[in-house]
Amino acid sequence: MKILAIETSCDETAVAILETEKDKLKILANIISSQVKLHAKYGGVYPSLARREHQRNLPVVIKKALKEAKSPKLDLIAVTVGPGLDPCLWVGVNFAKELAQKLNRPIVPVNHVEAHLLANLIEGRPMSLKFPAIGLVVSGGHTQMVLMKRIGRYEILGETRDDAAGECFDKVARILGLGYPGGPIVDKLAGRAKFKDLRLKIKLPRPMIGQKNYDFSFSGLKTAVLYQYQKSKIKNQNYKRAMCKEVQQSIIDVLIRKTIKAAKNFRAKSIILGGGVIASDELKEQFQSAINSQRLAINFLVPPKKFCTDNAVMIAATAYFNKNKKKNWSEIKADANMVIGK
Repeated sequence: MKILAIETSCDETAVAILETEKDKLKILANIISSQVKLHAKYGGVYPSLARREHQRNLPVVIKKALKEAKSPKLDLIAVTVGPGLDPCLWVGVNFAKELAQKLNRPIVPVNHVEAHLLANLIEGRPMSLKFPAIGLVVSGGHTQMVLMKRIGRYEILGETRDDAAGECFDKVARILGLGYPGGPIVDKLAGRAKFKDLRLKIKLPRPMIGQKNYDFSFSGLKTAVLYQYQKSKIKNQNYKRAMCKEVQQSIIDVLIRKTIKAAKNFRAKSIILGGGVIASDELKEQFQSAINSQRLAINFLVPPKKFCTDNAVMIAATAYFNKNKKKNWSEIKADANMVIGK
């Protein structure tokens, strides 16, 4: 089976073509056109501008993908239908519908959050995912914990009540004058923090870390950074590195504590992570260390970095594992507020 997938939920125009056989996925093409530089000067993604770029880039990206895959005969079309930015989603959805109608092929509508979780299965690891599993998606738009009973059967345990973790990183970077996107910049500076930086002893809250639920909240963390930065007489690179280190550690502490608590309470056999923030080596290493120190007999899965951020390979893989949900092109609609498991 050959699947062409389209992803336009935010600011990445992505197309991938996968060939599948007995749960083995072979990537024939993986093309991504990023808009990061375009939106950097605004400090965030502008939906109308992103939509225009998707409309301009998608035909070019599709052409490149087909050429790279040597124009294979397609069996299935996959497209992200939500959640995401509504104007951006519709660009991908409408293009997929036109393509499916022209080729007379079915479409599998894909949930973007589910795709981040199933990105763990791209490189031949389906057998490593044992159920029940606790899934944690951490990105610019999502911080969500999901109980995975099997592929396609999910229950949301908790989610952010305000800012997502990635959004918090972006806002902190803006406060500190570090640029956009914030996550990679904060991660980089945190990794460069030296002993003399940490002697500044910056201390930030760990929002909701002690609460019994599995929800998150990072708006207050961003506000705490703002107040400390405004009051501080020191605003040099030492201070910024120390602040980035503490912000990163605050978010990591909350994510790990809540995820491991959920894994224990639901007797999970796997913990799987997904989303752009998960690309952080520090986060992954601390997660693994926490699992090891508590001697949890649990599989820990994290996608390769190239599949943590938005891409169409994860959309194609998700479509393959949900191929029983294929529909006629006329039934496909975008849903910006789509909820996993419903």
